[in-house]
Amino acid sequence: MSVATHLGIAVREYDRRIRTFIPNYAEMLDEVASVLDASTTTIVDLGVGTGALSARCLRHAQAARVIGIDADTEMLPLARRRLGRRAILQEGNFLRVAVPRTDAVVASLALHHVRTRSAKARLYARIRDALRRGGVLVSGDCHPSENRHRGLAQRELWLQHLRMTYSSAEAEKLLRDWSHEDTYVPLRTEVALLEQAGFTTVDVAWRRGAFAVIAASA
Repeated sequence: MSVATHLGIAVREYDRRIRTFIPNYAEMLDEVASVLDASTTTIVDLGVGTGALSARCLRHAQAARVIGIDADTEMLPLARRRLGRRAILQEGNFLRVAVPRTDAVVASLALHHVRTRSAKARLYARIRDALRRGGVLVSGDCHPSENRHRGLAQRELWLQHLRMTYSSAEAEKLLRDWSHEDTYVPLRTEVALLEQAGFTTVDVAWRRGAFAVIAASA
């Protein structure tokens, strides 16, 4: 499914509309990029989209190049225009294509498209094997609390953000529709999956409501 279909928007609107969907979106991307070592030379971006995250990573690691992977062919031209010669863009599903040898793997709002925990465990093992010694996987995504009370509070914060742009009915429908297509893994479970895949350290670098940036070192 394309991003345009999934979100119900035109691809050219993505960079503007995603900010109305995801609270603290720009801050989350900045936090992902900030985890990278400034000396990083190769970055693989899973679900590169329009290249918004990669662009931040390239500003932080100024000698780096990006290998961006995305199954959505409508997104890749936007990323190409944004990233220029510092990126190699590859069409494909990151669950199926080979992850190249790299210093860092990054993702933003991409890994929640992995439907099962077993599939995510296999992906994490492949990423771990692709990372050079000292390499890092950094992902920004939705990881709600397992605690029912905190989970409901996090959902309400997300709705409050949506209601800044959309009606209450529209906001509820957006979360309901996304929940049918996305798989939001609780933070503690996500950390456990990374540890089981062989990452030596797993840190929560940033957290706002249901959203978090997780950094896992090889």
